[in-house]
Amino acid sequence: MSYAADSGVCLDRILASTDLSALTKKDAATFTRRLKAHFPRLFEKYTFVYGHQYDCYFHLQKLVELLRDGLKSRKPALKALDSQRLKTPLWYRDEEQVGMACYVDLMGPTLNDLHEKIPYFKALGVTYVHLMPLYDAPKGDSDGGYAVSDYRKVNPSLGTVKDLEKLTAALQKEGINVVLDFVFNHTSDEHAWAKAALSGDKQYQDYYYLFDDRSIPDQYEHTLREIFPQVRRGSFTFNEAMEKWVWTTFNSFQWDLNYSNPEVFNAITSEMLFLANLGCAALRLDALAFIWKEMGTNCENQEKAHVLIQAFNCCLQIVAPAVVFKSEAIVHPDEVLKYIDKDECQLSYNPLLMALLWNSLATRKTRLLTNSMKKSFAISDDCTWVNYVRCHDDIGWTFDDAVASELGINSFDHRYFLNQFYTGRFEGSFANGVPFAENPSNGDCRVCGSLASLCGLEGAIEANDPQAIDEAVKRMLLLYGITFSIGGIPLLYSSDEITKLNDYSYRLDETKSHDDRWVNRIAVHSEDTALALGTTTPENEAQTASLQVFEGLKQMIAIRKQHAIFGQSKTHILDTDNQHCFAFLRENTEGQKLLVICNFSEHPQSLHRSLLATLKQSASKDLLTDETVDMESSPLELAPYQQMWLQPV
Repeated sequence: MSYAADSGVCLDRILASTDLSALTKKDAATFTRRLKAHFPRLFEKYTFVYGHQYDCYFHLQKLVELLRDGLKSRKPALKALDSQRLKTPLWYRDEEQVGMACYVDLMGPTLNDLHEKIPYFKALGVTYVHLMPLYDAPKGDSDGGYAVSDYRKVNPSLGTVKDLEKLTAALQKEGINVVLDFVFNHTSDEHAWAKAALSGDKQYQDYYYLFDDRSIPDQYEHTLREIFPQVRRGSFTFNEAMEKWVWTTFNSFQWDLNYSNPEVFNAITSEMLFLANLGCAALRLDALAFIWKEMGTNCENQEKAHVLIQAFNCCLQIVAPAVVFKSEAIVHPDEVLKYIDKDECQLSYNPLLMALLWNSLATRKTRLLTNSMKKSFAISDDCTWVNYVRCHDDIGWTFDDAVASELGINSFDHRYFLNQFYTGRFEGSFANGVPFAENPSNGDCRVCGSLASLCGLEGAIEANDPQAIDEAVKRMLLLYGITFSIGGIPLLYSSDEITKLNDYSYRLDETKSHDDRWVNRIAVHSEDTALALGTTTPENEAQTASLQVFEGLKQMIAIRKQHAIFGQSKTHILDTDNQHCFAFLRENTEGQKLLVICNFSEHPQSLHRSLLATLKQSASKDLLTDETVDMESSPLELAPYQQMWLQPV
């Protein structure tokens, strides 16, 4: 068959030669219907990447068979969920949605133990839990689990696949969705594919980027950036067993997959469908910006990376349409936006908001935050942001240099200042952070640290300073308050909600000491959750602060869930007459409005009433305090680090 043949002819031929007898009549009809709906787009994407290869249509046929098998393996309860979610496709834009990300071993410590944490999740108001990589991985250093040795096997220290399915079902019963990682840029060097490559199997050597000498890697290196320069230099590792150079973007034990090979796309699709069929509601696409390599580029955010993700999306729509993609693109803001589309990633982390919240906290100024959000916050109504304050990774200052320049900010100098401030090297800083991936060539780095330590609680407790403790608590609530209200799914990072301080014990573990991100990968113990749930009482200032933050977060989450304005509404970023304040307006199609104003300073600030006129009411109620606010008398006074959620009355 010729490359020019249209998708309809191709599909007819594929269906004519595809055995559907193992499917029930209902499933066969469903499969055929979805294929006809989504195959034209899948055909377009697949042939764009692989159409020049002689065996493209052979692999496309095999892909359809994989999709068939994926649907056959999908449990009846999940098929019912597919039908439900197709009727309510924008469920993820609901005001009810609140996420939490956690490592199983740091929260469990096993999958079975997590059943006991369900009341804790519910008390806080969490409706989805992202269980960070729990797959089988190399012992010792595994990049926090992101070096996957077997997608279909749970790390034995955490439990089994059956344990995971049982937990997922238990969480779903309580109205809590599960999010899993789809680590598809690379595998560990202990994956079966890598082991076969090591043994000399040419088929599996073609699953990776392997080179006999440095000539081609050196050509690529001219335009590649170093991800972990403190661990090793460059993006290639020499493997002595094969006597070949391996493309290893992140760590020497993480081998990049070769997506120029259609067999790799098909194989990883099969793994993706296995994960989807475990019952998750979303898959987090790890390191998605790196999956396509193109000589002469930085091999990030390439056109074919987008095309491949769109093809994966098509496959998911055919087999498991209840599952959505969450983009993890920690890149330039303009590039982040390109991954967000109902046909690509319906959800996306918002690294720009995260970075600029921390920027405003350090500078006490909001102009960069305001101008950046004006440019980059608006996305398709079919999609939503996942807004977060901290995560398991570092903080990178991925703001737009052009926006900074318009404000007279030198980007290089400003990033240097932020790094100095949050690592405690800047005089007067309240933060206790740790530098990460410090590049000896240019002095650049990123920042690690827990929410509480970066907000000043660690230093305040050490100094026994009640005022500083109070300010640290207010900073934490301010940051999360914005993520709860600005539009999108707020995502808590486990241990933030109970103000855990930096854990420096990783420095004593040789498998972790080289990776400073472990400072903010902190265990949550039963005594922590007992304090939060009120079964024990605080015994010191640190525990009192912990309870204050937990109760504050719980209150804001409860308020969010009670008001539709926090769901499917537009967000308008507003200018203020005070450089220390940030403001935005939420507005929905029902005519409901909400004005959020925030003070990023430890000093009282005032705002002219002209800002409040956006509500067009003489009075409003602050949802956070339940107090009525006169919208006409001037000026409006904000206490240090105060935020207000103003609703017209």
